[in-house]
Amino acid sequence: MSDHIRNTGPMLASPRCGAQTRSGGPCRSPAVHGRKRCRMHGGAPGSGAPRANQNARKHGLFTRDAIAERRQIQALLGEARKLLEGMK
Repeated sequence: MSDHIRNTGPMLASPRCGAQTRSGGPCRSPAVHGRKRCRMHGGAPGSGAPRANQNARKHGLFTRDAIAERRQIQALLGEARKLLEGMK
C-alpha cells in the first residue's frame, strides 16, 4: 500500500499562485519557490519583462511631473469656470 495520502501535506500547505483566472477565481496552482506566481502565470525562469525595460517607458504620461502638471491645469480650469459662472 502506498503512503501517498500522507505525503501530500507539504504540497497542500505550499503558497498558492496569486493570479486571477479567466473564470474570475484565483489560480489554485502552487507558486514557484521564491515567487508569488505559478509557472504558468509568470513564475517560470525567464518570464516577464527584463529588468530596466526601456520599452516600458515610452511616453512619460504617468510620471510624477506629468501628473502634477495635469492637476495644475485642472485646478486652473476649475478656477476659470468659477470665474465665468460668477460673471453671468
